[in-house]
Amino acid sequence: MFKRIFIMIAIAVGTLGALAESRPNIVFILADDMNRDSWGIYGSVDCKTPNIDKLASEGMRFDRAYCSVAMCAPYRQELYSGRSPWRTGTLPNHSTSKADTKSIPHYLKPLGYRVALVGKGHVAPQQCYPFEFFPGDKDKSKDPNPDCLELAGEFMDSCAEQDKPFCLFIASNDSHAPFTTGDRSAYDPASLTIPPYWLDTPLLRQELVKYYAEVSNFDTLVGQMRGELESRGLWDNTIFMVCSEQGTQLPFAKWTCYDNGLHSGLVARWAGVTAPGSVAGELIAIADITPTLVEAAGGSLEPDDCDGKSFLKMLKGEKQTLHPYVYGAFSNCNIIGSQERIFPIRVIRNKSFSLIYNPNYESQTSNVTLDNALAMLDNSSKGGRDVASSWVERSRPDPLVHKLHHRPEYELYLLEKDPYELKNEINNPEYHAVAAELKKQLHSRLAELDDSDPIETEKSLIKVKSAKQK
Repeated sequence: MFKRIFIMIAIAVGTLGALAESRPNIVFILADDMNRDSWGIYGSVDCKTPNIDKLASEGMRFDRAYCSVAMCAPYRQELYSGRSPWRTGTLPNHSTSKADTKSIPHYLKPLGYRVALVGKGHVAPQQCYPFEFFPGDKDKSKDPNPDCLELAGEFMDSCAEQDKPFCLFIASNDSHAPFTTGDRSAYDPASLTIPPYWLDTPLLRQELVKYYAEVSNFDTLVGQMRGELESRGLWDNTIFMVCSEQGTQLPFAKWTCYDNGLHSGLVARWAGVTAPGSVAGELIAIADITPTLVEAAGGSLEPDDCDGKSFLKMLKGEKQTLHPYVYGAFSNCNIIGSQERIFPIRVIRNKSFSLIYNPNYESQTSNVTLDNALAMLDNSSKGGRDVASSWVERSRPDPLVHKLHHRPEYELYLLEKDPYELKNEINNPEYHAVAAELKKQLHSRLAELDDSDPIETEKSLIKVKSAKQK
């Protein structure tokens, strides 16, 4: 009898031990306003990202990962909650989630995980995002990455003492403006290759040197964090993911619904699970990351917990299709320094096409207007001059300058042939059927989201903001 009880206890203890060992740790490193095509694995010929490139060669690269809003607060709240910004109420930047929002700490803590966020927060309220939060240095004149590494190491050591698995998000400030970190001497402005979606000006080249220095600084952080895991013997039991966030604040990326804004760089390595050098070509949403990590940790979610879906099968190399379409939005409300000009944007993408809807197309765009650009030129001696204004100065008739300030009601781009979205095919008879179907799907989805009139949505957001300020 006692022998049988002893055997049963031994089996139970062994099972629990095996279960604990089988639960992977999670480290997710997030950049800040970084174009995915600044990474070597996505085609950059100038910017140096050896650690990210190496990680992709050992794991999986995602070629069609999209966020819903190309702004920091909406992006992060979508990432951590697994819910769309329409649902959390975070379409504008600098917004906070609805009180009933749940996020990844709610799902992993019951599984025995400690869940921490080191570095940039930009999510609220705390009840919706109950991370163990260890802020980094907010002084942009100083590189906060060493502080983040030190805090990450202390957190991992504390988890080891408690014999607990962990989920750690490291949110770097690289490459959010102003650009202050990294080694600028590694880049020669005269030798840079300028992508076709930007106009080549001396000011752009100067900004790219600063920007690429921050991208490389972020890449160094990736390598250093890998070293911290390896030195602790945790590397092969850790899901290690690196993400670019939304696109840079340079033109046609952040604050837009163009591919450079919403398209995220994402790589993942999980020893024994992700095949080295593998590529995921299916559409995924940033909201899919939380349900994926929860399932990988051994948890399960109720159907209504997240809008995203787990792509765990994809990580394992199995065929999996999650979404026929992904959707995106832009709201001018809450952008610092904006004049509350109403110019909402909505977008739908499949694997081949993007259709962008500009309902207030008869007005100038909101975040970079012609008046603003000219004013920056007038104030250049005061430091107000930026890349967009240098374009206006260089060549006002240029189509890209016109595109800065004016957009048609609909834009249709064939991504397979025109990945930079330079040729609007909306009036091309060859794609009329495609455009009609995408319009139908987009407007149907917006109606489901109670966003059938984005102009009215924007007005409502501005009213809410004004009421809170009173």
